[in-house]
Amino acid sequence: MTGTAKAVVLVGHGAVARDCPREWVARLKALEARRRASGDPMSAEERELDTQVRRWPRTAQTDPYGAGLEALAAHVRSQLDGRLFALAYNEFCAPTIEEAVDALVASGAGEVLVVPSMLTPGGVHSEIEIPEVLAHLRARYPDLTLRYAWPFDLERIAGMLVEHLGRFA
Repeated sequence: MTGTAKAVVLVGHGAVARDCPREWVARLKALEARRRASGDPMSAEERELDTQVRRWPRTAQTDPYGAGLEALAAHVRSQLDGRLFALAYNEFCAPTIEEAVDALVASGAGEVLVVPSMLTPGGVHSEIEIPEVLAHLRARYPDLTLRYAWPFDLERIAGMLVEHLGRFA
C-alpha cells in the first residue's frame, strides 16, 4: 500500500568514478552488451559488477558529474514546496531509480514524478531504459501513481539556453 505524499525523482545519467577499476567497467559493459543482444536477464556476474561500480566510493574529485548533479538536485529540492525528493542515476552510480522510488514509497509517497536531467530526445536512456524501469516499478507498486516528466518542451529548453547565452554577450 502506498501513501499520499507527492514526490519527485531527479534522474541523472551517472558516470564511472575516475578511480574505479577500469577492468570492472570493461567487463560490465561487455556483459551488458551480451545481455542486450541475447535478450537474457541480467546475470549474477553482471549484477555484482553493476553493484560494485555503483557503490564505489566517490568524491567531487573522483566523480565531478555526480557532484554537479547533486548541486542541481539541491536547487530543484529547494523549489519543491515540501514534496519528497530523491536523486537517482540511470547507470554507474547509486542509488538506482528503483532504489530511489522504493525509499520514497517507504517514506509515504503515493505519487512519484520522475524527471531525467537528459534534455534532448533520441537518447536510449530517456526513451528506452528509464521507461523500462518505470514499467517494472508500476508492476511492483500498482497503487502508486508513477509519471514520467519527459520529453521536455524543446522550445522552452532553447529559450533557457538562449537566455543563458545572453549572460556571455
